[in-house]
Amino acid sequence: MPISAADQERRAHAFAELHQGPGAFVIANPWDAGTARVLTGLGFRALATTSGGLAFALGRADGANLVTREETLANAGDIVAATTLPVSADLESGFGDRPEDVAETIALAAAAGLVGGSIEDATGRLDDPIRDLAEAVERVTAAVEAARALPFPFTLTARAENFLHGRPDLDDTITRLRAYAAAGADVLYAPGLPDADAIRAVCAAVDKPVNVLAGGPAARCSVTKLGELGVRRISLGSALPRAALTAAVLAAQEIAESGTFTLTTGAMSYAQAEELVEGA
Repeated sequence: MPISAADQERRAHAFAELHQGPGAFVIANPWDAGTARVLTGLGFRALATTSGGLAFALGRADGANLVTREETLANAGDIVAATTLPVSADLESGFGDRPEDVAETIALAAAAGLVGGSIEDATGRLDDPIRDLAEAVERVTAAVEAARALPFPFTLTARAENFLHGRPDLDDTITRLRAYAAAGADVLYAPGLPDADAIRAVCAAVDKPVNVLAGGPAARCSVTKLGELGVRRISLGSALPRAALTAAVLAAQEIAESGTFTLTTGAMSYAQAEELVEGA
């Protein structure tokens, strides 16, 4: 069931305020309504969808334009309906080649109950993975204009994808993030930064809140430490669905290979799982 306009506005303002600090906060990434309920009950203050988690659940590769906009927004709508928290969405590259397509995606995201979303500069094409800067800025500009036309503060995140696609160019990444900030993006995000120095350099180079991806160097830093580096938001990306998939694979391998069930005996009971999901 769609949330009310008043509830969406409440969530939107709460989400925007989280980015004003102090310190850093973690935005957790559910991949369905059930995990949204669980994460809400665990005390997180905001949620974001994960393209990787959704792609894995659908049996598809992530980042290859194999999940449609309709599927992404349907999943996001289920998550929005399952929680009282603000929900942002991984909108990948905006689901279209034209800036108008990106703008339409933002409008449809808002209609699904979302109060934020990210647009990346990746193409999903192996032969040409990162968009030309001018084209990328044009698309961020279109997203910003669509967000500003909404009756509530939709928090737009612009992503520079160099480090996820074999282009470890920190200078170009910073140039891109600055350009996206100038285009009006509210939050800046360069997933895959290689170390704390790179994280610090990005945060120092821009005047907008910075999101970092947990994992890699971020996995070796606490929330407090990342805040000291200048980070405002920490997202988990596909970490939770990958952790869940790892546990399932290990248990299934044991059953298939040895015929024993020791790894399943450590799982929470059926009643505990049901209570956790329903009571969140």
